Formats: sequence, C-alpha cells, structure tokens
Amino acid sequence: MGKRREGREAAVQYLFARDMHGEQADEGQLDTFWTIHTAKTSTRLYAESLIKGVLEHIVEIDDHIRGSILNFRLERLAHVDRNVLRVAVYELAFCPDVPGPVILNEAIEVAKALSAGESGSFVNGVLDRLAKKLRPNEPKYFKPAPAPKED
Repeated sequence: MGKRREGREAAVQYLFARDMHGEQADEGQLDTFWTIHTAKTSTRLYAESLIKGVLEHIVEIDDHIRGSILNFRLERLAHVDRNVLRVAVYELAFCPDVPGPVILNEAIEVAKALSAGESGSFVNGVLDRLAKKLRPNEPKYFKPAPAPKED
C-alpha cells in the first residue's frame, strides 16, 4: 500500500475518532493519535495535511456533501463514510494536483477497507456527483502516461 493510501486511511481514522468523541481538534490530540497509530514520516505528513485541510474547510466540505446526498442527512451517515467523504471532497476541492479519478478510486478503496456493506458503492455515487460539480472539465477516467521505453 502506498503512502498516500495509508495517509488517507490514517486521516479518516483520526477524523472518525474526533467525530465519535465530539472533541475539538488540537495538536495534543493529533500527537496522541500518532502514539497509537504508527506511520512513516512521509505518511504522517500527508495524513496531517489532509486532516488540517479538512478541519480548516469543514463547513464548506460538509455543505458540498449535504448537497450531494440523496434522502439522507449528513449527521445520519455512518461516521466512517462521512469522514471518507470529507477527505475526498477536500482533495477534490483543494488539491488540484491529484487527479479526480484517483481521488474517487482511493476513497472507494478506503471505504471498503474501513467501513462495511455497500459503503464503497455509496461513496462512489456521492463522489461521482460531486466530482462533476467540483471538476467539470476533468475527464472521468484517468489514463496514466505510458511508461517510458527502456533502451
């Protein structure tokens, strides 16, 4: 598993715990999280950038999610699903260097790994609607550049 996937999973886990306990985030809580969840420095830095970005823009992120979920209230979503969506929406809205299809695929995989049942399909449906709105000019499918030929 790559550092970005591990970082996304760690960010979701931190946000999940914060959500469950209804606590306000501070540096001490993040430090405590890292004593329990060990990770390489690069993974930790990526996770922290996602966590801080989500918390800084959480009102806007939650508004995007509310506008894209059908027949649900944000507060009624499973905590894991809500936080998978938050991380992915943060990346869609504020990380233009990460391709949209990569964000969607990673969020689906994180939801499958950390949640249950049909979470992957649910996350896919919500994020597909949001990606069309937040990144209307980006192609739906990402084709990586061909590998360079070896001499």
